[in-house]
Amino acid sequence: MIYTGIDIVEIARIKRAVERWGDRFVQRIYSPAEIALCAGRIESLAARWAAKEAVAKLLGVGMHGPGSSAHSVAFRNIETLTDDDGRPAVTLSGAALARARELRIDSICISLSHNHGLAIAVAVASASGAARKRMPW
Repeated sequence: MIYTGIDIVEIARIKRAVERWGDRFVQRIYSPAEIALCAGRIESLAARWAAKEAVAKLLGVGMHGPGSSAHSVAFRNIETLTDDDGRPAVTLSGAALARARELRIDSICISLSHNHGLAIAVAVASASGAARKRMPW
């Protein structure tokens, strides 16, 4: 089984959130490792926002703040860093990891890009031979 997710975000939207809420916003959405990797680059933060949304879509769940519910995951449950070769790599925790296990997802690959004021992420996951689970809606 293959699952996919895609998301696009206006970089200016993330910039406005950072300007308005500062560290409170950044620390609520991104892990300490993501914050360090992005080093304040708004384009990189926006691409990782899109990554979180794209992964949530392939998991068939929504996104919300720090807690979690049966049909949503916290932003920090999806982390996008880089592997040893510099490619984006996704790590799941909490409710996102539980949902991935429920879907029998073996791996998630992600691609990030930004240009002309937009950031985009595409996520693709492969799952073992399990029958597809119905989405919660």
